[in-house]
Amino acid sequence: MDIRSPDRHEVPLLARIWYDGWQDAHAQLLPAELVRARTLESLHQRMEAALPTVRVAGPLGAPVGFCMLKGDELSQLYVAAPARGTGAAAALMADAEARLAASGVETAWLACAIGNHRAARFYEKAGWRLVGIVVSELETPEGVILLEVWRYEKELTPVP
Repeated sequence: MDIRSPDRHEVPLLARIWYDGWQDAHAQLLPAELVRARTLESLHQRMEAALPTVRVAGPLGAPVGFCMLKGDELSQLYVAAPARGTGAAAALMADAEARLAASGVETAWLACAIGNHRAARFYEKAGWRLVGIVVSELETPEGVILLEVWRYEKELTPVP
């Protein structure tokens, strides 16, 4: 599966993938105040702001998933429900790891909602290891929400 940079016109489509995936994976696990804050509009704004760090799977104008980096963190990885099981997530993960390694990151990390066992299995299958529980500071329009999450790490092969 080809992984590419997004087109600015795809922001609404990517925000929808993010919103639907977030609702599917997190809405039942996380505090109500965070669920209320994660609106389609809020994710659209966040996607627009982070677009330079985003890569997508799927053809131009019809993305099926995306990943987003933030420093040494793989901060977001979502695949639309119909594309799950197609290899899109694995391709996005491989691309993210390669970009992190190319930027000099030796140990990458990601946060996983406690209880999101489907994602945890995927990360572990991809070679990430659970190193513990940490407190994540999540920004919302009403302020910061402190949330315990599983922290996964992966040692990356340096790029010469």
